[in-house]
Amino acid sequence: MTMTELTPPVGEPLTLAETKAHLRVDGSNEDDLIASLIRIVREHIEWETGLALLSRTFRLYLDDWPGSRVIQIARGPVQAIEAVTVYDAGGAPQDIDVSGFLLDGQARPARLILPRQPEPGQALNGIEIDFSAGFGATGADVPDTLKRAMLLHAALLYEFRGAVQPDNQPAAVPAGYDRLIAPFRRRGL
Repeated sequence: MTMTELTPPVGEPLTLAETKAHLRVDGSNEDDLIASLIRIVREHIEWETGLALLSRTFRLYLDDWPGSRVIQIARGPVQAIEAVTVYDAGGAPQDIDVSGFLLDGQARPARLILPRQPEPGQALNGIEIDFSAGFGATGADVPDTLKRAMLLHAALLYEFRGAVQPDNQPAAVPAGYDRLIAPFRRRGL
């Protein structure tokens, strides 16, 4: 199972202004640095939790259908299934009618059952599922707890700005960060 992001988020969950206010930064000398830190902390929290904070589209690649017929989607919350494509032995795509599907997009991982699951003819990545995931289009849709964790993380990285280059971030996570994101983390057995 492989997943790729088809469209990046339109913005970031934190604005430059709210992050600068949290950091107590006046002026615009370090706006580029702060903007890059916002992106870094968003990417880090998404990696840690498996969430897509802002809405965007992804593609899930499968080699075959799961035996239980329940397709698990690790990136969430899943808002909609956009398209399902199955490739035949010649590599030709066939769009699958997804009407009547069952989706539990809020589950962790999200779960999808399709009424029809035709066998792929292509051995690797013979199935593609395009879906949209995220809390919403703007930072106002993102849970405040996650935004608070991001602000704390950005503050710590800002303090490390002279010691650790932006492309080597995140250098660390602040105290309390793990407690803030714990309810959103993926749990495995």
